[in-house]
Amino acid sequence: MWRGLLLALLLSGCTTLQPAFLDGEAKQFYSLPGKSVIYLVREKPAMHPHPTVVTLNNGAEGLTYPGTFLRWEVAPGTHHIAGFGGDAGAIALDTEPGKIYFIRQTVAPVKNLMQSQFNAINEQDGRAAVARSAWIAS
Repeated sequence: MWRGLLLALLLSGCTTLQPAFLDGEAKQFYSLPGKSVIYLVREKPAMHPHPTVVTLNNGAEGLTYPGTFLRWEVAPGTHHIAGFGGDAGAIALDTEPGKIYFIRQTVAPVKNLMQSQFNAINEQDGRAAVARSAWIAS
């Protein structure tokens, strides 16, 4: 009985990663007509190994862990990516239809709080960072 309860507790703390075939699809880097695609990648190694909540346009969008990425398909225009709660990291990104954008997230302690820093990166570096990472459900 205790083993079952322990297993349930351990599994409840795990995040849901998408199956490998979906990870592979996300790494094909295809654009969409009339939409913009944004990749948010959080690479390893990291100063802060715990999950961090990120928002897209003020709505909670998911957790990032070191070595993971998120892929968003959005309407063209200005989009705001930010940390949540005490995480004041943020970036505004102007997107165009049919284009792909790459944002690198780094997380570090600042005055006893974890702070994200978001930086736009070029396509070559973005593709390489995503290829080394796993797609996480948002």
